[in-house]
Amino acid sequence: MAARISKDDFEEKVLKSRVPVIVDFYSDSCIPCKQLSPLLGDIEDDYEDRLKVFKVNVNFDAELAEQYEVMASPTLVFFKDGKETDRIRGLVKKPELSEHVEALLN
Repeated sequence: MAARISKDDFEEKVLKSRVPVIVDFYSDSCIPCKQLSPLLGDIEDDYEDRLKVFKVNVNFDAELAEQYEVMASPTLVFFKDGKETDRIRGLVKKPELSEHVEALLN
């Protein structure tokens, strides 16, 4: 399961990561966020050594959500070499998510 991070460790875990990272900006009260969570767990398992997945709660870390212009939950932001490369808003199915991950890794 993806670890929750905050603005305190965002730079270290995401921007300085040696592997690509998916950040799930979510809210505890968001039903689509809860539905997306197991898919992210699967992706994390499937790409274990090649990718990291972290979660940012937009209610507790509104500053990060604002910095990355997250307007809705869930929003997945893809990072590679410390830069945003892609973004998905809303609930997606695993095949679509996998396509984005493959693009991130290539």
